[in-house]
Amino acid sequence: MKITLKDGSVIEVKKGLSAYEIAQSISEGLARNALAAKVNGETVDLATVIDKDCSLEILTFKDEDGRKVYRHTAAHVLAQAIKNLYPTTKLAIGPATNDGFYYDFDFASPISISDFEKIEKEMKNIIKADFPLERIEVTKEQAEEMMRGFDEPYKLEILSDLPKGEKITLYKQGQFHDLCRGPHLSSTGKIKCFKLMSIAGAYWRGNEKNKMLTRIYATAYDKKSEMDAYFQMLEEAKKRDHTKLGKELGLFALMNEGKGFPFFLPNGMALKNALVDYWRDLHRKEGYVEIQTPIILNRTLWENSGHWDHYKDNMYTTKIDDDDCAVKPMNCPGCMLVYKLTPHSYKDLPLRMAEMGLVHRHEKSGQLHGLFRVRCFTQDDAHIFMLPEQITEEIKSVVRLTDKIYSRFGFKYKVELSTRPENSMGSEEDWETATAALKKALEEMKLDYELNEGDGAFYGPKIDFHLEDSLGRTWQCGTIQLDFQMPQRFNLEYVGEDGQKHRPIMIHRAIFGSIERFIGILIEHYAGNFPVWLAPMQVKILPITDRVAEYAEKIEAELKSADIKCTVDLRNEKVGYKIREAQLEKVPYMVVVGDKEVENGMIAVRSRKDGDIGTMTLAEFKSKISDEIDKKAN
Repeated sequence: MKITLKDGSVIEVKKGLSAYEIAQSISEGLARNALAAKVNGETVDLATVIDKDCSLEILTFKDEDGRKVYRHTAAHVLAQAIKNLYPTTKLAIGPATNDGFYYDFDFASPISISDFEKIEKEMKNIIKADFPLERIEVTKEQAEEMMRGFDEPYKLEILSDLPKGEKITLYKQGQFHDLCRGPHLSSTGKIKCFKLMSIAGAYWRGNEKNKMLTRIYATAYDKKSEMDAYFQMLEEAKKRDHTKLGKELGLFALMNEGKGFPFFLPNGMALKNALVDYWRDLHRKEGYVEIQTPIILNRTLWENSGHWDHYKDNMYTTKIDDDDCAVKPMNCPGCMLVYKLTPHSYKDLPLRMAEMGLVHRHEKSGQLHGLFRVRCFTQDDAHIFMLPEQITEEIKSVVRLTDKIYSRFGFKYKVELSTRPENSMGSEEDWETATAALKKALEEMKLDYELNEGDGAFYGPKIDFHLEDSLGRTWQCGTIQLDFQMPQRFNLEYVGEDGQKHRPIMIHRAIFGSIERFIGILIEHYAGNFPVWLAPMQVKILPITDRVAEYAEKIEAELKSADIKCTVDLRNEKVGYKIREAQLEKVPYMVVVGDKEVENGMIAVRSRKDGDIGTMTLAEFKSKISDEIDKKAN
């Protein structure tokens, strides 16, 4: 049979070999590092027998899917250790995550982090025993009988949701069985190093009406050095925690009087306004017009847009003059109404409408986190109305703008294309056309992308941008969504070259995604050390004695006249103390003045990054910092 490998090469092997045996035939080294395989895009165990032509990828720990298999197996080892130590514990679920894995348990008696040493010791025993992981296929009825025998009510509930006659898989390691789709490593001994990290409460199936379970978080790596590096990154991330730095730097506040509704303080508003000003300037140059739509609109609009049926649980609703209304969770329906106000010709298109729109979404309180998950946020939205033949160029234009913005902050990013979800609206033909258009734009720009099947918006496929910050963490921010549905639902039209009415195609797009979340990411990315153009306070002027206060105030006035954000520290404190405070406040520049500077008409300048950079005239300093601000140096 012919096997197409990841690099496109084709090899011929005899039928009936397992994925592992094929890996051996390619390279003994590859087989040694192999964790699982992908056959025609589906991740499978290495023991899977292949009996026909296919594409094959051998997964190692370097591959994301390989890491997931590795960590999922580690979750099973944790579950077996818990059952060995606490036999009456009931098992829930134990998936791999981006950085590790967790398992949810229902313990008869509470456990704590102090029990981790004992649990880890038992896990090491299981790994040392090198139990093979055996995949067992059974009927739903057989699986239910086994889970009843093991007294596992949560597994039985999972089974109850599956259709009758469905083939069920379990994995056996030693005497331990777990209900699981897999795939898994070939044996427990393949796990090299792991660490239990924390305990949290988690409602069964994420529903607060269900029982609170105990979730144990952990991670696993194939090299200790990589695991050590991960924990060093976590320590650095703690120092950069945006909720901690946001408080210390006076950027924002989170209050019990408005859970999930952040308060922006003067420094935070200075930062936010710098971002918005940058956004407005770029969009003006790119031919966008800016609009603003109301926060509350009536139910009819949301029914027409599809949000009332597809998104109502996340919306805040109210009554006004006996009309059902909703606080907008998205800006797009309001933008549809703006488009409809004016007749349009094909000559008007593409029409690019941008909106810094405040939206509200009902998030569960347990999911709220700083600025990363809030109930009220500002979307840097835009909607582009265009002709069918303009789709590819407009998508490429948005990608170029997105790249320009992310590059400004020093972000690398990866691109993901998400296709039609189950809960969607519109014809198969429209979805195929829209998806093909997105693929074409990405391929013409020679952009690598990952396919994320079934994760599109309910009205159309989308391109998502995942940023990588200075610690190597990824964040989903920007999105480009191609929509054939909403123009139809709102009966949007333009007059074509033929004099007939036609339906425009629409792009939804955001680049920051949410200004609030993007600020949280920037705080952690820069560790609060914002570049000069973004810094809430750009210069602190530090007089050494009261005698030079007037000179310091003149410097402040001149810098402010050049739109440089600055202040004078006139407190009766030693200059060393003032410098340390300015450094803690992460101010990019400090201007120190004493009798000598007054006498010579000079200033002494300190940089947050480089320390003392010497004396210069105020004009020289003003030119230097203005140039950094104008260039938006990172």
